[in-house]
Amino acid sequence: MWVMVMFDLPVGTKRQRKVAARFRKDLLEDGFWMLQFSVYARPCPSQENARTHFLRVKRWLPPAGQVRMIQITDKQFARMELFNERKRDPLEAPPAQLQMFS
Repeated sequence: MWVMVMFDLPVGTKRQRKVAARFRKDLLEDGFWMLQFSVYARPCPSQENARTHFLRVKRWLPPAGQVRMIQITDKQFARMELFNERKRDPLEAPPAQLQMFS
């Protein structure tokens, strides 16, 4: 299962840029992987774990802008296709799932 977060945040002022950068940093620190500048995804081993990350992202919501979240299955995620200048590119390898010990 994957949790995807897509957002469009204002960056017109220095304060707005700082808030947007903090939101992106929070996503990365929580194990999200940047698919595109405003699209992040995170693998989750279970529905319960996905819900935990949904709630965590809700706590970080910026005061302005739009944020969307969705859960998709591994199978749906694997059907994603990537195109660059109308040419199909291979997808990046997804990040490692969960690491119990480092």
